[in-house]
Amino acid sequence: MAESKQIKVVILDLDGVIYRGHTPIPGAQETAAWLSRNGYGTYYFTNNSTRSRESYVELLAGFGIEADAEHVVTSGSLTAHYFRDNGLLPATALVVGEGGLAEELKRAGVRVVRRRGSKPIGYVVVGMDREFTYRKLHEAQQAVLAGAKLIATNRDATYPVEGNVIPGGGSIVAAVATAAEQEPLLIGKPSSKAGELIVRHAGVAPGEALIVGDRLETDIEMGRRAGLWTCLVLTGISTEQEARATPEESRPHFIIESIAELPRLLERIKGGRPEDGAPTGGGP
Repeated sequence: MAESKQIKVVILDLDGVIYRGHTPIPGAQETAAWLSRNGYGTYYFTNNSTRSRESYVELLAGFGIEADAEHVVTSGSLTAHYFRDNGLLPATALVVGEGGLAEELKRAGVRVVRRRGSKPIGYVVVGMDREFTYRKLHEAQQAVLAGAKLIATNRDATYPVEGNVIPGGGSIVAAVATAAEQEPLLIGKPSSKAGELIVRHAGVAPGEALIVGDRLETDIEMGRRAGLWTCLVLTGISTEQEARATPEESRPHFIIESIAELPRLLERIKGGRPEDGAPTGGGP
């Protein structure tokens, strides 16, 4: 575990790690402050596309956590990167999603529309939309059938809130994909692109970064694909039993009860004693 002593960057998922719904997870504020005091580069990464990065900065501030937009990554901002990095601009996209997704795309130079018109539509971008309707489904379906490329910001079937789960963006993506009979290009987790983008921005190697998340199939899988260290918290969706039943190559390296235990885990890793973090797999 010698490599793990070099962890310099910590990537924190939001929903199920920092908060559930509108309620902060106990210890989240204290852990974020501890990471800052101890020199860890801290990034916040969510598959939720409903808010812009600046909106998430404000949300975190409401929980007593300091952050800036440069250290927040959303599936919406990743989708904007996709258009810029692949030379797809100028582009027109019919968006099924909320204001944060539209804002990130517009900022990147994408022409965002909500309904089909006389001009060709090159892309249909689908994310979490709590005002999803049959009309929106029909508009997206017809645009894809007319030749638009279908893009999904994420495929999370559920979304953790206080004491429960609600339908996630993946449920809406599934509806559009079924109606249009086209599988989407997936941008958010578990794609490795986000992890690669963050370590490049931070100027560290993949083995010097740890992602902390609550979902095996997104957070942990993304970290594994990107060559990061991975830690599952049990305050969101996935359980310890599910983690230990997962094939070793997809298993989290560490499991902790909640983000409140992260400082102790990092101290033990730094000291070469990661065993109390319940390691479940080999190195990245």
